Amino acid sequence: MIDMKKFILPCVLTIISASIVSCSMAEDGVSSFPGNYTSDGNTEIDGNSGDNFKEIKENDFVEASAQPTSTFSVDADGATYAYMRACIKRSCVPDPRAVRIEEYLNYFTFDYAEPEGEESVAINAELGACPWNKTHKLLRLGLKGKSMKDSEIPDANFIFLIDVSGSMMGEDRLDLVKTGLCTMVDYMKPSDRIAIITYSGDVKKVLESTLVKDAAGIKNAIKSLSASGCTSGGAAMKMAYEEATEHYMKGGNNRIIMCTDGDFNVGVSSTEALVEMVESYLDKGIYLSIMGFGMGNFQDSRMEEISNHGNGTYNYIDSEEEMMKVFVGERSRFYSVANDTKCQVSFDPAAVGKYRLIGYENRVMNNEDFENDKKDAGEIGAGQTITALYEIIPAEGYVADALLCSFDVRYKKALGEDSRNLGLKLKVPAEDSDSENIRFASGVAAYGLCLRNSEYKGEASLDMAAEIIGSARDFDPNGLRKQLCTLIGKIK
Repeated sequence: MIDMKKFILPCVLTIISASIVSCSMAEDGVSSFPGNYTSDGNTEIDGNSGDNFKEIKENDFVEASAQPTSTFSVDADGATYAYMRACIKRSCVPDPRAVRIEEYLNYFTFDYAEPEGEESVAINAELGACPWNKTHKLLRLGLKGKSMKDSEIPDANFIFLIDVSGSMMGEDRLDLVKTGLCTMVDYMKPSDRIAIITYSGDVKKVLESTLVKDAAGIKNAIKSLSASGCTSGGAAMKMAYEEATEHYMKGGNNRIIMCTDGDFNVGVSSTEALVEMVESYLDKGIYLSIMGFGMGNFQDSRMEEISNHGNGTYNYIDSEEEMMKVFVGERSRFYSVANDTKCQVSFDPAAVGKYRLIGYENRVMNNEDFENDKKDAGEIGAGQTITALYEIIPAEGYVADALLCSFDVRYKKALGEDSRNLGLKLKVPAEDSDSENIRFASGVAAYGLCLRNSEYKGEASLDMAAEIIGSARDFDPNGLRKQLCTLIGKIK
């Protein structure tokens, strides 16, 4: 006999916790949403106490003379930016650990040039002033994946992997998933394929792999979904990979699109075991996109780590507008044009005394891994831009026309291929760049440093961030930069 109390209680607690909205005040007066906080600011996670984010240890300044080379994987995610916006809508400030500055930067599209010739990626760099420390400089690095028309993107073999457990009940969770996926189907090609797998207490294949020419049948299957029960995500993920493998399209876009709050509490549920499972499919040519939903029991740390290890990307969906951005406006990004993309910067100690990579803490790589094609790294979708910033303390030899650094990028056009190399050298300019790209990037970084209350924020303030961002809005696809100014005003 099943002890129904043991079975039902965890599920009921999960549903209740997903519906509770609460704010708590930290010692420094910054309200964090949601969860319980200890005196040292750490989130207490007991399964239902709040959202779970991994601690971030910010990159420190490095002596260029001792370690001139810095290597990191690109990060195309934008999850924590959308999470921040959701917090502000609820009149709360995100936990500092929920602020990954690289995701704030890469949530936005920058005005970068398209790749040329046979390349799938274009790179650029510039040096400007550091607004929060007048004696420092900012190095901005930019990458752009090749833009593609819908007709140019290969056919898709998508597996919709949908969490229908009790914690996904609500307008901002499963209801939002259903609306977004149905809308996405309207924009797919008749020759694309979709399968649907759901999981709660058990795992179900709701829809066999079906051509999108039967859009009505696919949407009916999506609309029929309802939330209840506990969460058996590990078994569901395994079934999704098996389904993607069974209907694998050579040269196609083979991808699992997972929609969840990340709370796996039945079966294979540890992050380590899930990462191991995902890594076992890396050489199969199957990508993983994770879409996070909800607040109150949101397991960010698990979803980010899984996506990092599974040729994956990770977004947080806080509204219908964000669902339209990800699933419609930027749907070409579901096709990766650059795989295992790594960046390496080699500073000239004659011009650079110290440097610090802003963000990308969990993407830092060993320098020797840069040319190792077996090392997994990040993917860039069609038309997607990637931005990184280094804060630089100039050395005595920092003079106009002196060599500052070399910037190299390695990427693969397709998984399993040999990597290609791109590179450029940057000299110290006679005058600091004041382009809109570097101004906007510095404003976003200043905002992130303030939210983190970073020890490296210097003179950064919300007023500074708002002023800089407000001056860098000539290029503003979909008005997202203007929206950021509004968000900063609300946080103030």
